[in-house]
Order: sequence, then structure tokens, then C-alpha cells
Amino acid sequence: MRYAELAEVYDKVSQTTKRLEITDILVGFLKECPSDIIDKVVYLTQGRLYPEFVPIELGVANRLIIRSIAKATAVKESEVEQLYKKIGDLGNVAYDLLSKSSKQSTLDSYSTETRGNGVTVEHVYENLDRIARAQGGGSQEEKIRLLSDLLRDALPREAMYIVRTVSGALRLGVADMTILDAMAIAFCGSKDARPPIENAYNVSSDLGAVARILVERGLGAIKSFGASPGRPIRPMLAERLSSPEEILEKMGGKCAVEYKYDGERVQIHKQEGGSTALYSRRLENISDHYPDVLKLAGEGIRSKSCIVEGEIVAVDPDTGDLLPFQQLMHRRRKYGIEEAMSAYPASLRLFDALYYDGKDLTGEPYPRRRAMLSKIVKESERLRLAEQKVVVKAEELEAFFEDAIAEGCEGLVAKSLGEESLYKAGARGWLWIKYKRDYKSEMNDTVDLVAVGGYMGTGRRAGNIGTLLLAAYDESDDVFRTVCKCSTGFSDEEIRNMKKLLDPSIIPHRHGRVDSKLIPDIWLVPSKVLEIRGAEITLSPIHTCGLDSIRKGAGMAIRFPRFTGKWRTDKSPEDATTVNEIIEMYNKQLKKISE
Repeated sequence: MRYAELAEVYDKVSQTTKRLEITDILVGFLKECPSDIIDKVVYLTQGRLYPEFVPIELGVANRLIIRSIAKATAVKESEVEQLYKKIGDLGNVAYDLLSKSSKQSTLDSYSTETRGNGVTVEHVYENLDRIARAQGGGSQEEKIRLLSDLLRDALPREAMYIVRTVSGALRLGVADMTILDAMAIAFCGSKDARPPIENAYNVSSDLGAVARILVERGLGAIKSFGASPGRPIRPMLAERLSSPEEILEKMGGKCAVEYKYDGERVQIHKQEGGSTALYSRRLENISDHYPDVLKLAGEGIRSKSCIVEGEIVAVDPDTGDLLPFQQLMHRRRKYGIEEAMSAYPASLRLFDALYYDGKDLTGEPYPRRRAMLSKIVKESERLRLAEQKVVVKAEELEAFFEDAIAEGCEGLVAKSLGEESLYKAGARGWLWIKYKRDYKSEMNDTVDLVAVGGYMGTGRRAGNIGTLLLAAYDESDDVFRTVCKCSTGFSDEEIRNMKKLLDPSIIPHRHGRVDSKLIPDIWLVPSKVLEIRGAEITLSPIHTCGLDSIRKGAGMAIRFPRFTGKWRTDKSPEDATTVNEIIEMYNKQLKKISE
């Protein structure tokens, strides 16, 4: 397949922010896409080469891309760099330079008859794959050679999207859920087929593999698709309530409550043959950061193959006390792992079993999964099951909550004990309910919000981004709706480094998944999640979170928001606080006022 056909799809998608139109464009293309490259096309459309959990990245810095463009077009690097500074998009730089060169009769030793006739999707993917895997001595020159060869053969429009893919700046605004809708319609005739396709994606986190199986083997194979070690399962998420009485009422009068540790959620995958891997809630392979945790899992989980879930927690080496989440983040480093292990030793608290020796357990009720976990885990000082208690009275739940707080935990997670308590991969629901320390009064609670825009500062902050436009996640429409602007709580150093931190996310227009009445100085791809504390939630005519839900024309706003200092690198944008949660918090404020 000619890559120009895929570039044409990207053009069309870039010209609309309407999800239905994007879906229709993808449906038409997927129907025509050869089955043997459908997985590659899906990955490329996601802006990557492999599923999220595969720890291989293109690793091409802007400097190398500039050198590649210069080599492909026979233009001086300084000229390419100057054009980049002027345009701000390396993809557009490649497009402009190749467009000019195609109008000339000759360019160095290359003639228009022998260069720039276009490339295939297969050729693009093969070269990008080789670029990603190039390592060791001479790898930089090899990357430049492979990329420049590709650009030299490409048409200008193809080159633009190739460069954007390599630089991590494709940014089409196509959500995974939109691709799932398009797959259901293209290959099954209706969005009604989406649930089993989405479930296959949720238990494998591999949209390309799901697409290929659907095309080659049909919906029946998708319906029998199960979890398997080596492919992380998209984590099940919890709703939140603020009182034991509400939780028990929602759970039918009885539930299990577990400590909610202030750690890093982790999925442990043990494959038959001894290979063990750790995956974060964002599906990153974090095994290299936690060799001590790998050892704990290898020695303490008795199985040939399994998937278990828990939290990695930091421990004070002197007292054995649990340390807060931010201390654990010192373990997220490429170098000095041994020193970090010594300074911040980690322990494991496991809370679920999702797969055991060939059997997918996600379709089993929670009590059976917990029983299996108890059976296969050999507890030790640093490897334990999460503390748990079955409660039927609000007083019992509250007492256990206070115990959890005294132990240094965030709070509790209440879990349904009924036959319906299956593991809902990738879904948020009332089978799990969070009850945290901060939830006992309106905005004493923290929320996790997504940066979607920025405003340039004044005074001491002149020349830097001084304020962020923040949004909550709307699950129903898969978009981010603004809820506040935040300028307080950032250190001087954070303000100085804000532009550098956000630079990979900056785009020249509102992102297709952002709903905002405000127009910031800078638009951002929804990618960074921040923990925010505010004074209260009020109605607002300028924000879109919960628009029209309480009063016509009014959305929700967080008053006096303040950054807590926590960049939630462990959370994806879709894990952020939802619009429904903000509305629920507002309603609880009204209830307390009326009381």
C-alpha cells in the first residue's frame, strides 16, 4: 500500500475535530487496507510502531532529524535549522524543502525522474523499525542514513507525516476508542460489535494485534480472546464516594475493603520459562527500575505463569514505615539503580490475580480471584497481600479506614463480593469504590487534572509559562473539558522548566479532544496529569466541565486551585478525575450546605 494513501487519511483527520467524521474517514480506509499490514497501519495511526508496553522507541532527536532532512534535500543543516525555528514544525520543514526540490530539474546528483516518487507503508514501517532498533556504536549515523533514504524517496506530503511520526509529533487527535468504533463498523458492519473488540483490547493493550485477528479470523476469535502473560491488561478503575454509609448502600450492605497504599500500581507478568516483567498503570515496562521487586515476585509468587496486580510501595530503610508516593519516584531513573534501591527500598502489596497457569481469571468474581492470590503468594516481610477486611457496618469500615491512615495509606478501596464482581479491564465502575482521607469534605480532596493549555507569565514569570489551563476527563464523549486555570503551587524552578517540560505537547491549535471556551496562549496535547487542591467547586459560565448539568449555560470551576507538587506521571490522561466526579463533588457540597 502506498504511504500516500495513509497520508491522505491523516490530512482528512487533521481537518476535523468531529469524532463521527473521524470515525467515517477511518472506516473507509480500514476497509481498503490489506490485512497483512492492518496492525502496522493501526500502530502508525496511534503515532507509534508497537503497542505501548513494548519498550522500544524511535529515539530520534530533533538534531538527527534536521541532519536527515539536510542530507535528503542537499540543503545545509544551518538552513534547515533556521527554517525550523521559523516554522516550528519539522514535518512542515521537510514538506517545504522537498516541495521546492521537486520543482527543480536537478538536485546534486539526483534527478526528479529518480527520486521522490513515493514510498509504501511497508517501506516506511521497515525503515522506522530499523531506526528504532539501531543501537551501539555508529547507531546515530545509521538512523540518519535510514531516515534520509526514506525522505529522499518520499513525496513531500509523505515526508511531512514520516517526520512527525519520528519526532513524536503526529498528534492526529485520534483516540483508541475512535479506532475501536471504526474497526467494529468496517469489519463487523456496526458499532454494536464494539464490546467484544474493546474487551480484547482491554485485556491485551494491543490495538494492532486485535485489528489483525479481527480481519483474519473474525469476531468469533475476538470473543474468545483472553489475557496472557506478556501483554499488560488495561487496569480496572474505581469510582469514589465520601462516606462509609454511601459505600455500603452502593455495595448492597456488604463489601471487602482493602488498604489503598500511596504507591505505584503495578501488574506483574510471569511467563512460563521464568521471564518476569513489571508494568505500570500506563502500561510501561518498569522492570529496569525495580530489580528488587522483580526478585520479590520471582521468589514469592508460586506459579509457572501468572498475572497479578498490586502496588509497589517505598519503605523507610531505618523504620520500616511506608513512605509517600513522591519518595518512590526516586526509583524511576535510568542510572544509579543500585544506589536508589539502597536509599529507597521497595515492597510489594498484592491485591488481585488476573491469570494463573493457563487460566484467564478476569471473568471470575473478585472473591475467587482473591482466594487464588492467597493460594499462590508466599508472604514475607516485603511481599504481602493488601490488608483486607469484609465489613457490613459503617462503623467497621470507618475503623478500618482509620487503621489504614495510621499505617501511612491514602485510604481504602471497597470491592464488591457478588457474582457480578468481575475484573472490568479498562473500565471505571461501582464494583470498586475509593474512600480516601481527603474525601471527607468538599475540596479538601485533591483531583487529578490534565493540562490542555498554557498562558505566558508576567513579572518574575515573564518569558515563561506561568499558568496552566486544566481539564477533567469526560468518559461519555472521550474528551477533556476545562475546569480551572492554575498558577499557584509551582516552584520557581518548575516555572523556569515548564516550557521545556511541555514542549513535546505544544501544538498550534486546539486539540480535537479538548472542549474549551477559553483560548490560551499555548495549546497542549492532553498528556500531562497534575494533582490539584482547591477551595471549592462553583458554577462558571467560562468552563465546559459539567456544562448544563446543574444550570443552563453554566459549567463547573475549581476555585483557588493550587498545584500540590505532584506530577502524576503514573496516570494517563484518561485516568484523570472525571467530569462526573466533579459534578458529584459539587452536589455533595450543596448537600452539606443544606444540612
